Amino acid sequence: MPAYMPWNPALRRSLSTALLLVLASCRPAAGPEAPAPTEPAVDPGVEQIAPPDDGAIRPGDSIPTDWQDRTISPAEPEPLGAWTEATLASLSLRQKVGQMIMPWVLGDFAPEGSAGYERVMRMVRDQEIGGVIISVGTPLDVAGKVNAFQREAPVPLLVSADLETGAGFRMRGAVYLPGLHDLGGATNFPALMAVGATGDRVLSYEMGRVTAQEARAVGVHLPFAPVLDVNSNPDNPIINTRAFGENPAQVAELGACFVRGVQDHGGIATGKHFPGHGDTETDSHLALPIIRAPQSRLDRLELPPFQRAIDAGMGAVMTAHIALPEIAEEPRLPATLSRNVMTGLLRGTMGFEGLIFTDAMDMNAIDRLFGREEAAVRAVLAGVDVLLMPPNPEAAIRGVMDAVLSGRIPESRIDDSVRRILMAKEELGLHEGAEVDLNAVHRTVGIPAHTAVAREVAERSLTLLRNERNILPLRGTGTANVLSVTFRRANDLMGGRAFDARLRQTYPRLQATTVTRDTPAAEYDRLLAQARSLDLVVVSLHVTAVSYAGSVAVPAATARFIQELARLGIPHVVVSFGNPYLLREFPNAQAYLLAWSGAEVSQQAAARALFGEIPIQGRTPTRIPPSFEIGAGIQLSGGRVTTAPRSAQALSGSVSVSGCPGPIPAQNP
Repeated sequence: MPAYMPWNPALRRSLSTALLLVLASCRPAAGPEAPAPTEPAVDPGVEQIAPPDDGAIRPGDSIPTDWQDRTISPAEPEPLGAWTEATLASLSLRQKVGQMIMPWVLGDFAPEGSAGYERVMRMVRDQEIGGVIISVGTPLDVAGKVNAFQREAPVPLLVSADLETGAGFRMRGAVYLPGLHDLGGATNFPALMAVGATGDRVLSYEMGRVTAQEARAVGVHLPFAPVLDVNSNPDNPIINTRAFGENPAQVAELGACFVRGVQDHGGIATGKHFPGHGDTETDSHLALPIIRAPQSRLDRLELPPFQRAIDAGMGAVMTAHIALPEIAEEPRLPATLSRNVMTGLLRGTMGFEGLIFTDAMDMNAIDRLFGREEAAVRAVLAGVDVLLMPPNPEAAIRGVMDAVLSGRIPESRIDDSVRRILMAKEELGLHEGAEVDLNAVHRTVGIPAHTAVAREVAERSLTLLRNERNILPLRGTGTANVLSVTFRRANDLMGGRAFDARLRQTYPRLQATTVTRDTPAAEYDRLLAQARSLDLVVVSLHVTAVSYAGSVAVPAATARFIQELARLGIPHVVVSFGNPYLLREFPNAQAYLLAWSGAEVSQQAAARALFGEIPIQGRTPTRIPPSFEIGAGIQLSGGRVTTAPRSAQALSGSVSVSGCPGPIPAQNP
C-alpha cells in the first residue's frame, strides 16, 4: 500500500531544516593526530608533471592530515516554497488565472483522439487549468486518465473528487445489464450521519483514512470531504444524512477527526459548505437559499465545526451558495461572492490560511443570478482561490483577466491565490512526480481491510426508534409469506437488491416489488389487498438528498400505504435507507429502523439486524420530530431490549486514536 507524508505544511518545513542538519553531521568524529608523511623519492632524470589541482586523491598520494575535517557537500535540499515562487514568477497573467480554474471531467475510459479525451486535453494544454474535479469511473480508469492529464499539464494538476462517502461514492465499476451485476470498485461507506449515529471519533478518523488512501492511489488529492454542515432543519432537501448530525459539538468533533484521518494519509481535507448549509429548505442547485440569521446564531450553531476543523489543520474549505442578509454586503449576495464572508469572516475572524474552493459555479444559485464572467470576478474579489466547475472555463478566465487588466482586481490578489495553489501542489510533492502507479491500485482500493471499516460503520450505526409488540427481531420460518416493498428512484438500480437478497435467504417465498414516484395509487391499493393475507410486510425506503430533486420526502401514496398497514394491524417493519425524518409521515409504524444510507454494507447490515444476527446499538444524532430527541434509540442485543428510546445517553465507542478518543456524549444543541 503506498504511503504518503501527512499533508502538514509546518511539518514539511521543519523536516527540510532537519535534513540539512543531519547531512551536515554525517562525518566521522575527529581521531588522533596522524604522523607526518615521508617525502617520496624523486628521480632527477625524469621530468615531473604536476597532477591537476582538483582535490582528488590518486594512487601514490599520501592521505591528507585534515581528512577528518573534509565533508562531502550534499546537494542542499530546495527549501519549501522555492518551487512555488519560481513557478509563480514564470507564469503569465493568463497562466496564473488558469491555475484558479477547476472544471469537471468524467473518469470514464476515453481513447486517445476521442472527442471527450481531446476536450479535456485542450483545457489542460491550451487553457493551462490548475486542476480538475473528476467523477464517475472505475478506479483504474480514473487513475489512468489522471496520469494522462498530468503528463500533458505544464504545471502539475490538483485533482479533486466528491468523495463524501469514500472513493466508492464516485469510483465504482458500474452495473452490467442485463443481470444487474455490480462490477465492484472503491470502498463505499454509509452516509456521514451513520458515523454520527455511532458517535465514535475513531470510526470517523478511519473513514477519513480509507478515503484518503484510496483517493491518493488513483491520483486524487482533495476528496472534498467532510461535510461540516449542522443539519438543524428536518426539511433540508440537499444536506440531510450528508451531515454528521444536528449537535454542533458532535459535528465538530467527528469532523475534526475525519480531517485528521484524511490529512494524516496524504490528502487535503475540504470542509463544506461554509459558512453552513444545514438550515435551508431550498436546494442551491435549483435556487438561492436565504438564511436570515445574525452573526450570533452562526457563532453558536453553524461555525463551531468549521472552527474546530481549522484548528485541526484542515487544508481547504468549500463555500456555500447561500445568502446571509445579516452579514453579506447585499441581501441576495451568495456567500461565495461575499468578501465579508470569505475574507472578513473565514480568513480574518476564523484565521483560515488554506485553499478556498467555490461550490460548483454551474449551480442555479449562482449561474442564474449573475453573468458567468461576472460571477467569476466577484468570487475572486470575495477571496476564493479556485473556481470549481465554471460552466464555461474560457469565459471565467477571460472575465478575471479583463478585471485585472482594467484594475478592478489587483494582480497581487491573483498572486495570493496562485501562491496558495502552487504551495499545496509543492507540499503534496507533485512537482517531484504527479503520476500514480497503476499496478498499486488493486493493492489499495476496495481491499477487504477497507470494506471492513465501512461494514463496521454500517452495523454500529443501525438505530431503532419503534418496535411495537416487539416485532423485532423477526422470528421467520421458511414457510412464511412475506412481501418486500422497496421505494426508490427510478434510476436507482441497486436500491434494495442486497437487502432483498438477504431476506430471501430466510424467507424463500419472499415476494418483492419496487415502487417509485411514478407508481399510481391503484398499485398501492393492490399491494394493500395482497398484504391482508400475508405474515409480514417489509417496507424499505431509499430516499436520500439528490441534487436538483428539491425534496427528500416520500410521495403521499407511499406514506398512506404504511399508515394503512398500521391501521389494519398488518405486521410490518419500515427501514429507512436514507432520510431519517420520514417517520413524521407515518408515526404509527410498527417498527422503524434507520440504516442511514443505501450503501450495500448498510443494506446487508439492516437485514442481518432484523433477524437478530447483530445488535442494534445506534443512537440518532438528530432530533426526529415530534417524538425523538438526539440520542434516542432502542438497543437490541440477542433479541433483548436493553435501553428505552427517547433517552439522550452517551453514544457508544471503545477504540482510541490520539486526539480522537472514541465516544462523544450526546446532548441537545
